[in-house]
Amino acid sequence: MSPRRVLVTGASRGIGRAIAMEIGANGFDVTVHYRSGRVQAGETLTAIRAAGGEGTLLGFDVADPEAARAALETEIEERGAFWGVVHNAGITSDAPLAGMTQEAWDTVLTTNLDGFFHVVQPCLMPMIRLRDEGRIVVMSSVSARGNRGQANYAASKAGLIAAARSLAIELAKRKITVNAVAPGFIATDMVAGLPEEALEAVPLQRMGRPEEVAALVGFLFSDAAAYITGQSIGIDGGLS
Repeated sequence: MSPRRVLVTGASRGIGRAIAMEIGANGFDVTVHYRSGRVQAGETLTAIRAAGGEGTLLGFDVADPEAARAALETEIEERGAFWGVVHNAGITSDAPLAGMTQEAWDTVLTTNLDGFFHVVQPCLMPMIRLRDEGRIVVMSSVSARGNRGQANYAASKAGLIAAARSLAIELAKRKITVNAVAPGFIATDMVAGLPEEALEAVPLQRMGRPEEVAALVGFLFSDAAAYITGQSIGIDGGLS
């Protein structure tokens, strides 16, 4: 049998790259998504193949509904439905709400929350028609509970938890699980420059590693996790 196909968005670096590599190492055929970082996405794919995995590249902007749908429908038509999806692509644009621009609000919500719909919705009916269970993991954040200067980001990540929970209920009879993963401070470019005092609030007193988040996602894609759905799982060193 051909390997089950999994789409990982935002897989050119950081947590997305680690997840794509973990999924590939677990025997899945990984579609490595990128927006503009084709070279970096290629490096992710090269690493997957070097470890004995399979995969391909797929580029589009998750914030663009027409581009996302066109790319996904073509990919599915040519290579088959996705058995699993990891919606990881996301951005930040931090500022106190009193000084936040409309563009900063719209860009973050459109990419992080609307992007979930733009990516997952076109994949659902082909996934259902596979009649092979399936997995969807949505990357939220500990910031979903609210954080200074991140009203836009927090709103988008909290919305993802609610959307994942709702979709889990809708897909339960199809045996397709849907869960959110909520990382805390993870050592990636997104938290570069984080002040040392920020880690004082973390009981484990360190940042997490992308590979640790990837291991959790890998478990959610395993047969052992088939009874876990509709959950938001924190991986934040005890921060929440």
